[in-house]
Amino acid sequence: MRRLALIAICCSLTLLSLSAIVRARPLPGAPRCPVFPPNSPWNQRVNRLPVAADSASLIASIGLGAPLHAGFGTGGEGIPHRVVSGSTRWSPVKFQYASQSTGRYYPLPAGVPIQGGAASHGDRHVLVVERDTCTDYELFSAYPSGGGRSWTAGSGAVFDLRSDQLRPAGWTSADAAGLPILPGLARYDEVANGVIDHALRFTAPCTAPRYVYPARHFATTCIGLAPMGIRVRLKASVNISRLPRQARVIARALKTYGMLLADNGPAWSISGAPSRHWNMNALAALGHLSGREFQVVNTRSLPHPGL
Repeated sequence: MRRLALIAICCSLTLLSLSAIVRARPLPGAPRCPVFPPNSPWNQRVNRLPVAADSASLIASIGLGAPLHAGFGTGGEGIPHRVVSGSTRWSPVKFQYASQSTGRYYPLPAGVPIQGGAASHGDRHVLVVERDTCTDYELFSAYPSGGGRSWTAGSGAVFDLRSDQLRPAGWTSADAAGLPILPGLARYDEVANGVIDHALRFTAPCTAPRYVYPARHFATTCIGLAPMGIRVRLKASVNISRLPRQARVIARALKTYGMLLADNGPAWSISGAPSRHWNMNALAALGHLSGREFQVVNTRSLPHPGL
């Protein structure tokens, strides 16, 4: 009887582990490309995980009263991406942080969108997915010259969307945490479908000079308590039923998949891809949620692929 009970327990744990892993919705324009494998940290459910022992202090360090912010509907704060083919023009890129950047040539077509627009002075992220190879190319602080025939950038990273391979330990990416940006974006096509089935990306004003899985790098702009890579979720007890539909879909994802701390920036600022279909009033309604409605989760029981 004891042996049968142990088998039943093991089977239950296996089913629970499998139920925590899903496959994220593919990108429009690249339907054969997964947005990372099902066991990727981005695709793991965290709604049933225990709360981290230091959750209260970490949440307070980011800001208990600071509101959740989702300004990506305007386009200026949104991080755009472009799907391209194997015939796209490749351009040389000169990196400021060359020792932690991947490759020298990126597929950057004419008119590829830059975060904030061509004249912006912000992070200027550029994200391009090559659909034939399912490769994600990401740049930070990207500036074209000669009509886009060549570029300069702060840093660059390349990710195989079919692989869980992480950046080398200590390496940045187009994000301070050394993470890919693409899988952490809220996309309108997902919200229109009614489900965001992956974690989102968010920022905090100050972070610790260390990182935890799956992050690979930390920022040193200021000293805070929260390390890059922590996983935060919206508390199950928070009532989201009265939020507008677009906000409610995002909030439901924050309960189920949570969000990963990926960069320094405004407190509780989540990232998304710009779209003219976003309802700005709905996104603004997320501001009714604040830091006190979130908790850091303990992810030790989840798979840690890529190490």
